[in-house]
Amino acid sequence: MSFTWWRYPTRRFNVDGINFSVVSRAKGDGLHSTLLMLGVEQASDRTPVFGSDAVRNHLLNATLPDGRTVEVEFGYIGIWTTGIVARLDGRTIYESHKGQVPAYPEKYREAATENDSLSASMKMAQGTTGAPMNGGVLAKENRLPFAVDVVTGLLFYLIAKMTDLQTAAMVGVVVGFGLVLFQRITKIDVTGGLALFGIAMLCISAALALWLNDDEWIKLRGTITGLIAASIFLIDGLRGGPYIGKGLARYMPYSDLNPGRFAIAMGSIGVIMAALNYAAAKLLTTDSWLFYTTFVDSFIVIALVFFALRFARGQNAKSVDG
Repeated sequence: MSFTWWRYPTRRFNVDGINFSVVSRAKGDGLHSTLLMLGVEQASDRTPVFGSDAVRNHLLNATLPDGRTVEVEFGYIGIWTTGIVARLDGRTIYESHKGQVPAYPEKYREAATENDSLSASMKMAQGTTGAPMNGGVLAKENRLPFAVDVVTGLLFYLIAKMTDLQTAAMVGVVVGFGLVLFQRITKIDVTGGLALFGIAMLCISAALALWLNDDEWIKLRGTITGLIAASIFLIDGLRGGPYIGKGLARYMPYSDLNPGRFAIAMGSIGVIMAALNYAAAKLLTTDSWLFYTTFVDSFIVIALVFFALRFARGQNAKSVDG
């Protein structure tokens, strides 16, 4: 069973008073779509994330009570949303986007079809650009710090669900300091090379957790610390990224990153995520906010990091690719 990380808008239309809808979602194993007639599933389709089958449109059919066939073609409209074209016995009766036929974005088609997995795509990128690559988060030296990041995030989520946000915040701080102390004693890297930066942010986080002794303010702690961290990233980036930019770059698959540009890009992402956290804190319930901060925002960051990598490679990528 794969985790659903995004739901696209439901597309609705009707044929002779019969209501149809197409529900779609992006999951870990690809793009899924389902055609419903009067709320009952009639057909479903899936395309994987990578591979030759990834770029095709979904074809969903249903039979009306009088025997006529409703055919729905579903796919991407640009890179941010999806759309449908519905046909009745071959005649177009509905378009979610007038004059547009769903199609996989042309600029990403080659990258999606040449490989059958993310790791294969990364290897392909190395071979075609000539740029040397790091192991990224999957490199042997980075697996433990990455796993620690995931576990501590889940720990915060579980404690907050069982107790309250204040307790979860303080436990997170204690665990963080414990990890830093463990690293200093054992010399085993569990913080990913940014220990001093992590200590500074933990101190700030601890102070805020004690000072902001209220659920609503605790929810804004991510916005406050995010803006502080983003400022530090931006300052480091303007200095050429000698510390934070260089330390964070080790997690990335490319070794031709400009640390300064990368730190600036990540600082900008920090500002964006702080703004999104503020909106989530103000607009969502505590449970919904907790789910967002633990699971959803990670996928947003991952998407933004692709743009950060492109910016950080800058002229290196252009000179090699061109």
